[in-house]
Amino acid sequence: MTGRLLAISDLHVGYAENREIVEAMRPTHDDDWLIVAGDVAERFADVMWALRLLAGRFAKVIWAPGNHELWTPRDDPEQSRGVARYELLVEACRAAGVVTPEDPYPLWQDRVAVAPLFVLYDYSFWPKGATSSEEALAMARAAGVVGTDEVLLHPDPYPGRAEWCRDRAESTERRLSAIGAPTVLVNHFPLVREPTDILWYPEFALWCGTTRTADWPVRFGAEAVVYGHLHIPRTTWHDGIRHEEVSVGYPREWRKRPTPPGRLRPVFP
Repeated sequence: MTGRLLAISDLHVGYAENREIVEAMRPTHDDDWLIVAGDVAERFADVMWALRLLAGRFAKVIWAPGNHELWTPRDDPEQSRGVARYELLVEACRAAGVVTPEDPYPLWQDRVAVAPLFVLYDYSFWPKGATSSEEALAMARAAGVVGTDEVLLHPDPYPGRAEWCRDRAESTERRLSAIGAPTVLVNHFPLVREPTDILWYPEFALWCGTTRTADWPVRFGAEAVVYGHLHIPRTTWHDGIRHEEVSVGYPREWRKRPTPPGRLRPVFP
């Protein structure tokens, strides 16, 4: 048996039940790699507890940040915000041996570049009837749907999350263009709009990605795309490319599912 490329996301270890799930996670082979596609936790110490634990067990851990890692909760002793918080997470991950979006993309079995991305969102996944992001956000507010990010995810020093997203997308695109190999694209948010079509509250799609990334899986030779955020674990196909939503989610969500929570999704083989 050879090692596998496995994936999980939305661990939310602030919940005791989810923390137990992470404590039980182990590789099946010494060469297993683990992708963690964001939303490990909200508090800085909890994020790093989980990533250090997993890095000590798997041959390689590859992390892409979710929105929750970028929150600045009032009860977190670490009160850094925005870009400064992201950079602090990157520094701590590197010290723990965890691959971040700022590091060289590792090659899985010397063939496929595993590319963790940090792109955010820019309110361009509009609900039906909207003709601009401003109108879409107004529709969401009228429906009583507002992402918690609006309170806890600070874009400092950018004027807004959309501007931060634009810069991240442009710099990421340049890096992906330089890859001379097939890829596995790892992002917390879906790279294409279609997975958000089944949301109970369609307005929430505004906080779920950006249309800037819609052609990335095809353009950058993705053999698979790994994401989370939606808390709807499943496999879908778009433009002939496999997209894996690999989230654990909150206890109130995973308790309703017939499958045990926290099962690591094989990406390869």
